[in-house]
Amino acid sequence: MDTGTHIVMGIALGGLALADPVVASSSLTTTAVIAGTIIGSQAPDIDTVLKLRNNAVYIRHHRGITHSIPAVLLWPLLISGVLWLIIPEANFLHLWLWTFLAVFLHVFVDIFNSYGTQALRPFSKKWVALGVINTFDPIIFGIHVVGLLLWMFGFNPVTTFLIMYVVIVVYYISRFAVQSAVKNSVKHTLPDAEEIIVAPTMKFFQWRVAAISDKHHYVGRAYGRSITIYDKFDRVPLPETALVKAALKDRNLSAFTSFSPIFRWEITKFEHIHEVRLIDLRYRNNDYYPFVAVVHLNEELEILNSYTGWIFSEDKLRKKLDFLSN
Repeated sequence: MDTGTHIVMGIALGGLALADPVVASSSLTTTAVIAGTIIGSQAPDIDTVLKLRNNAVYIRHHRGITHSIPAVLLWPLLISGVLWLIIPEANFLHLWLWTFLAVFLHVFVDIFNSYGTQALRPFSKKWVALGVINTFDPIIFGIHVVGLLLWMFGFNPVTTFLIMYVVIVVYYISRFAVQSAVKNSVKHTLPDAEEIIVAPTMKFFQWRVAAISDKHHYVGRAYGRSITIYDKFDRVPLPETALVKAALKDRNLSAFTSFSPIFRWEITKFEHIHEVRLIDLRYRNNDYYPFVAVVHLNEELEILNSYTGWIFSEDKLRKKLDFLSN
């Protein structure tokens, strides 16, 4: 989920913690627990700082080790320990329990996005992504904001947030139902599809669709059970040439291929420069595919520059590559 949603989730969980008699009976424990749930709901996303290095490192590692099983166990100990040193009167056990719940919920809800997490590490590096909730879901965010406003206006936080979480659970179930209906419709529309990727958007009934058959890649949109296919590409594997092998050694292309399950490729020559471009087919937006990886090589197959990330026009991509070359 996005940062804003994680923040309101942390505050709401702090309000729900007042159901715990130990927390409710001590103002200092209450303060420490609310701080713990807010910080705990943000801690796993500390790896966002990887963007400061480069997009390749960020793509390969974001929601990786910081969302793993060891991290879910260590974050609460670290956060609770620091808060307990600041507020030693707080009950450490209950502070740890609620902070642990905040960290766990952060990782758990991220599983429902299309990006997913490596939540099973160290047992598996597989990305767990259920793809039923958009990274920012206005309904989930809005429900939390309403709950927090009711708390601010004097409503009982325990009752308020219990009802809120019941509503959210029902909402999640409904999203799974809609996703299943969309997948069935895609199967009916594309009977030759071997793999179907359905990704949510901020609109409840609108979903991105990408499908793979033996010979083609398909890209489209779904609105409920209505499927519209916008693009159809021949499914051609990357050629095993010296040029491609050299390009794939680049960290940006390597990160892209580790992340993207469905992409097409283009190889172009500009005078003495070879361009290898990989294009993720899951994120079509206004006839454009903004998530790409591009590498330029010279005649000796030496890498001149490369980039991976979100680019919404060719001019911006060229400027980015020119900048990286300087």
